[in-house]
Amino acid sequence: MIPFSVLDLSPIVEGGDAAQSFRHTVELARHCERLGFRRYWLAEHHGMPGIASAATAVLLGHVAGATRSIRVGAGGVMLPNHSPLVIAEQFGTLATLYPGRIDLGVGRAPGSDAATARALRRARGAEAADQFPQDVAELLAYFEPARAGQALRAIPGEGLRVPVWVLGSSLFGAQLAALLGLPYAFASHFAPQQLMPAVELYRSEFRPSRHLDAPYVMLGFNVFAADSDEEGALLASSMQQAFASLYAGRPGRLPPPVAGFMDRLPMAERVFVERSLACSAVGSPATVRRALEDFIARTGADELMLTSQVFDHAARLRSYGIAAEVAGMAPAAA
Repeated sequence: MIPFSVLDLSPIVEGGDAAQSFRHTVELARHCERLGFRRYWLAEHHGMPGIASAATAVLLGHVAGATRSIRVGAGGVMLPNHSPLVIAEQFGTLATLYPGRIDLGVGRAPGSDAATARALRRARGAEAADQFPQDVAELLAYFEPARAGQALRAIPGEGLRVPVWVLGSSLFGAQLAALLGLPYAFASHFAPQQLMPAVELYRSEFRPSRHLDAPYVMLGFNVFAADSDEEGALLASSMQQAFASLYAGRPGRLPPPVAGFMDRLPMAERVFVERSLACSAVGSPATVRRALEDFIARTGADELMLTSQVFDHAARLRSYGIAAEVAGMAPAAA
């Protein structure tokens, strides 16, 4: 199959705390490195009771220091929240400490609620998001070798050409990635509605650049793998509960699984959860293999980034092990 990577939100589970989440993140990163996954990315979210990866660059450094070879990156940094120069310095520092292993995915969503976004942003309201194309261009420039007389410089950062990805869940990000000749990652693991139009737009409008010769698409995909379909469905119910809570405006910590949860939901909430998590493989190794193969055949993805938001840590490790096994990377026993 194509390369597989990992997206981790460092989930805080009910009864747990952020310190436990960070320990689990390091253990999962080492596990996935042994299994043969290509990348291990963490996402920036703020004010979310169930997500511990708010200080994304800090946690990335911790993960990179605890692993040896797997690429580590942001999936992503929400650039409207930050100065491009600060992000260039942070990721220039990471790339200096861990050469050849750092990726930087950037998105234009706030990764938070409106009040938190206002507290984070350099600019207020829609202005910060509207500046996203200019911010990406500025960020890319900081990673180039410094020119004579250049006033603004990222030190460390300049000359390192840290790989930058554009993240998105709409046509906007696809068009920007194509225009700049950058790799594109689509958030199909939670917002798949515009998946195929975005991928087709990116590929049709892609302009080769010094960053990339041809379009390269990585797609998010949920995996809840277990020894049986019934067990996989039970594992998936934690994420389904989390999305139902999000729909109701009550985000919380990742809850323990509940058998038959979807059958109890009101229709509007059930439709929301099913649509949000439509790009998922749930069940036994054979079921997961079929779902992965079908998704790759349908989308032509160059790489998949798997996320497995499972309440029980041992079951989460097992889920990634099964995914690696069916992808032909490594035996699940690893």
